[in-house]
Amino acid sequence: MLSVKIAAIAGAAALIATTANAADMPELLPPNVPPIEASFGWYLRGDIGFTNQRVKSANFNYGVLAPPDSVQTVSKEFETGGLFGIGIGYQFNNWLRADITGEYRTASTFHGFEINNFAGTLVPEHDTLIKTEWVVLANIYADLGTWWSVTPFVGAGIGGANVRLSGFTDTVIGNSIPALVNANNYADAGSQWNFAWAVHAGLAYAVTPAFTIELAYRYLNLGDGKTGSPILGFDGSYQGDGYELNDIYSHDVKFGVRWLLEPPMPAQPFMPPPIMRRG
Repeated sequence: MLSVKIAAIAGAAALIATTANAADMPELLPPNVPPIEASFGWYLRGDIGFTNQRVKSANFNYGVLAPPDSVQTVSKEFETGGLFGIGIGYQFNNWLRADITGEYRTASTFHGFEINNFAGTLVPEHDTLIKTEWVVLANIYADLGTWWSVTPFVGAGIGGANVRLSGFTDTVIGNSIPALVNANNYADAGSQWNFAWAVHAGLAYAVTPAFTIELAYRYLNLGDGKTGSPILGFDGSYQGDGYELNDIYSHDVKFGVRWLLEPPMPAQPFMPPPIMRRG
């Protein structure tokens, strides 16, 4: 009987040790593996927005004519314009992506007012023109982490801008020379390509793993613009070589969308192989 009791106690101890060891072992095959989604690869993008544009200086180029003794710039401002863009890019990993974009910036009317001093005679003039651009940029972005499907990001871009100025008029609005009151100068349209650069900041929201929307701010430097030459007076006389806008820049607000060309495939849960028992 004693041997039977000893054998029973030894068996129970072995069972308890085996159970304890099993409890200490990590689960090698978790029953529920969550889907893992990788949103990497090529994407298409589209953007719309509006522009808040500025210019460092606006100058009437007098060419061979004697310029005024002094010029007082009273105002120089643009009306708000729109923008429409498309692009293609690549998402490299969870935080780095890049794209190439092409953009058309709609007509924005410029208004300038200055007072010219010709040997003590003050000549106030109102200048107007219409500005449009085509912009091509290569951009790179850093995504700064994701919270509740929202990802803040920053970025930078370089490229080129074709600035077109058209519809230029220069009107004398009142001075001590009655013959010049309401006299107009005109110039043909002119365009030029400039180096352009931008900085970006915004928020992206992943509607689905393959579709993302963005709300972004962008500072965009567009370079210079110039009308056609020459400037002609109301009587057809030569008045100058052109009207120039120097260092045009813009504070843009954009709404964008991104479509991943190859939607991410969720990872399949790991299924353990069936246990084979030898009968």
